[in-house]
Amino acid sequence: MQIANQTAVITGGCSGLGLAVAKQLVSAGANVVLIDINSEAGAAQQTAIGPDKALFVNADVTSEAAISAAIDSAVNAFGAVHFCINCAGIAPAERVLNKVGEPASLERFNQTMAINLSGTYNVARLAAAKMAENTPDADTGERGVIINTASIAGYEGQIGQTAYAASKAAIIGLTLPMARDLAALGIRVNSIAPGVMATPLLTAMPQPVQDALGANVPFPARLGSPGEFAQLAQHICQNSYINGETIRLDGALRMQPK
Repeated sequence: MQIANQTAVITGGCSGLGLAVAKQLVSAGANVVLIDINSEAGAAQQTAIGPDKALFVNADVTSEAAISAAIDSAVNAFGAVHFCINCAGIAPAERVLNKVGEPASLERFNQTMAINLSGTYNVARLAAAKMAENTPDADTGERGVIINTASIAGYEGQIGQTAYAASKAAIIGLTLPMARDLAALGIRVNSIAPGVMATPLLTAMPQPVQDALGANVPFPARLGSPGEFAQLAQHICQNSYINGETIRLDGALRMQPK
């Protein structure tokens, strides 16, 4: 699907992977709608990208009303929604039982599932409803593309990652049936499962810790960059034959227990 003059809604769009995707797609000629809960960052990024190409909307991905309004804002601003890239998420660390035998918090587990899984599904389904109204592309028959963010933790969750790994494994499991559900409408659905990426969460760690994480990657032995994630997202948007896939972006890393 062509990118120029099309519109993408991007959750978690004001930092990390989401912001990288936004910049990548804008460089290819797209309009972007940044959905995030950080109003200060949102205003700054809308200004930096340019209000003619970017719109920030403060919305919680778990809220049906807020996301419905955000997607309506995207249509009002730019005329339609063609791409949906879900990058919003949290990554708490907690063992099932701590060192004194106390069980993990059910509240935190449910919060992780709500944001990472239900939030992704909420945004994807509401975006798909708008994409279904688009005129099919004359060459490919496409009406839209959805990209969700999984993680290699969905395959090889580490100690302390039960909630996070479960939420990301669910994204992987969601990919094919959602693609099948939307195939008749010309809407493709794929997921990216990144490995250790140089997001603000990791780059805030001491450099020796970052180096150690990168050294575990077979090749290239370094952290992945948000720009590499964004390049893959752009390729998925443009390659009409990629559908129903979860693509690992991890330098051949397979996570060890810890």
